[in-house]
Amino acid sequence: MERTYALQDTPEPALIEDIFPYALPPLIKFAGTWVEDIDGRKIVFDPAARINDDIHVTDTTFRDGQQARPPYTVAQQVKLYQMLSKLGGPQGVIRQTEFFLYTKNDRETLEKCRELGLKYPEITGWIRAVKGDFRLVKEAGLKESGMLTSSSDYHIFYKQKQTRQQAFDQYVEVVEAALETGVRPRCHLEDVTRADWKGFVFPFVQKLARLSEQVPDHLKVKVRLCDTMGFGLGWPNVAAPRSIAKLCWYMINECGIPPARLEWHGHNDFHRVHINGATAWLYGCNALNATLLGYGERTGNPPLEAALLEYIALKGDLCGIETQMITEIAAYMQSIGLPVPDNYPFVGKHFNTTRAGIHAGGLRRNERIYNIMDTTALLNRPPRVAITDKTGTDGIAIWVNDFLGVKGTPDEVKLTQIVKIQKWVMDQYNVHGRMSTITDEELEQQVKTHLPDLYAQHRMAASR
Repeated sequence: MERTYALQDTPEPALIEDIFPYALPPLIKFAGTWVEDIDGRKIVFDPAARINDDIHVTDTTFRDGQQARPPYTVAQQVKLYQMLSKLGGPQGVIRQTEFFLYTKNDRETLEKCRELGLKYPEITGWIRAVKGDFRLVKEAGLKESGMLTSSSDYHIFYKQKQTRQQAFDQYVEVVEAALETGVRPRCHLEDVTRADWKGFVFPFVQKLARLSEQVPDHLKVKVRLCDTMGFGLGWPNVAAPRSIAKLCWYMINECGIPPARLEWHGHNDFHRVHINGATAWLYGCNALNATLLGYGERTGNPPLEAALLEYIALKGDLCGIETQMITEIAAYMQSIGLPVPDNYPFVGKHFNTTRAGIHAGGLRRNERIYNIMDTTALLNRPPRVAITDKTGTDGIAIWVNDFLGVKGTPDEVKLTQIVKIQKWVMDQYNVHGRMSTITDEELEQQVKTHLPDLYAQHRMAASR
């Protein structure tokens, strides 16, 4: 035992409010720098400095997000684009969004969104790195377009049936065509976490950097690092090609692509998609590419709403983000047929609903005990209690107060009547052998029976 710690009694609770302010998501703070080994070099990383950089979110709901579902209608995409703009706020935290350009539906959507005249998110395109696709970008009149530049031998040899030299030459040819036409190319390095970095990725990116030296700033090539199969890892000292830290360091320090032109695009095959995106922010990518509710190819992409809350936690400020739009967008997406699991963070029906009696007791005494942040203010989602045989009188009291809109503590409703409702609940399980959760409609009937005066006041207020 190297050190002895003495109990420090205190008259007031230490709530660590500099990290857990409740009015915001829990803040992310760093104690200092850390050092990692890259090719025998000790490299110092400073996450606090990265937080102060122009990190932001980009959206791929209308591109990768559509690969996970039947196509959105034009009207649905226009509606979601408007909601994205409001969600990201006037500072453009959601900086860009990308559209397919292949079908009549794609092109009509792009035009209708552009006609809205919204500054953010900026509309960009997406094509394959072939000349035949590039005419679509020119016809659409876009300032920037992503282009697929697959980087692993899995893709180059098996999918494209090319050699590395052939793929290299084809990609460079299309990039040069984009620059000549005045369109900023954004090269998507597909499957980069399974690629030969030094044998293909770095020579190609260095070529992009040299081409960028010959054009004005608004045309300099961007690079999207695509963790296509979710192989990326954020732990220190992970070996290439899975190391997010090493990949970002090489891009910036040896390939000549600064953070302002670096973007991370991940997938969730190994349940790492959100934390890998945040890690990319901390190691050098200014842009984190995401989709609403994480919908995307196979297991999906970083959930955009989670990225925004992570952004707030890093910055320590809302930065103009309208967080309540997260709930509104999720409701709209569900209304057009996108399922959301009940326990899905931030937007699921029961993400902040407790069923445990001890948790309900905690909520009754202080909401902050079992609620992650002020979900009422930030998401328009007050914490709720689902009533089962495990909930107890505390849970019944919270449910009744929430239903009646009673402000203050649940003790303001008559305890004896709450106990009667609790007895009815327990009878459903102990006497009738029930196995399902008590429904809101059943509980409303119990309030009407046992608290008729308060119920009548509630109905009168609701009808106004």
